[in-house]
Amino acid sequence: MLSIRLVCVGDSFTEGMCDDTREDGEYLGWADRLAQLLAQQPDTQVHYANLAIRGKLLDQVVDDQIDAALALNPTIITFHAGPNDVLRRGTDLDDLFKRYDQAVQRLTAVLNGEQHRVVLFTAIGRAGGTGKLAQLLADRFAQFNANVRATARKYDCIVVDLEPIEVLTDRRLWFEDRLHLNAHGHARVAAAALNAITKNANKDSWWTLALPPAPKRSKTQDLKTDALWVKNHMIPWVHRRIKGISSGDGRDPKDPSLRTMS
Repeated sequence: MLSIRLVCVGDSFTEGMCDDTREDGEYLGWADRLAQLLAQQPDTQVHYANLAIRGKLLDQVVDDQIDAALALNPTIITFHAGPNDVLRRGTDLDDLFKRYDQAVQRLTAVLNGEQHRVVLFTAIGRAGGTGKLAQLLADRFAQFNANVRATARKYDCIVVDLEPIEVLTDRRLWFEDRLHLNAHGHARVAAAALNAITKNANKDSWWTLALPPAPKRSKTQDLKTDALWVKNHMIPWVHRRIKGISSGDGRDPKDPSLRTMS
């Protein structure tokens, strides 16, 4: 019997924001889905914890989550942090990459070998946007992703490379805030992560397949949708940045201790 202790750290991406909710009211998310998929593998028992909290920057993930994660003696730890820093235009990307590298080095110093692995993720660079801001962010995330891959090679980590999966830029896989995946998006990320961790080169690779063509929309419809997005999501996000408030302030991890998946 293979025993896996899966511990996940990070921000809203790993917390699972905007997926379906569990019975306890927390979001399900790709990490919960991954734990379930791993538990379905033959002769495998999975114990799972998720310490991720929405809105956290790289240093906050490192300072508040890594020691707690390592204390759970994981055999697999997933680490995804830094995209919230990338979204902030004042962030020095070179300095961010150095601190990211140091965090991964810290993890791999404890978890190494075939049965103890660190799993990294590239970021999805855009959520269907095509304007100047979308391109600016896509360029910054491309730099972040190149660093993730380089760090993974340096420390022999598993990489779940989401950037090349074109369908993940389809807005139908995103929540209306254009920052978080919806249930369909989280399901695809979980499948991609399972494939990377188990080294199971699934020829079907369903998570990479394009969705059916979307119904055509008029420019008026797009303008109305964009206006609602600015009002309901972008402006509140900017206000939080101005006030120095994070959506994760005061929140505790949804699964701070290991639980057995059935």
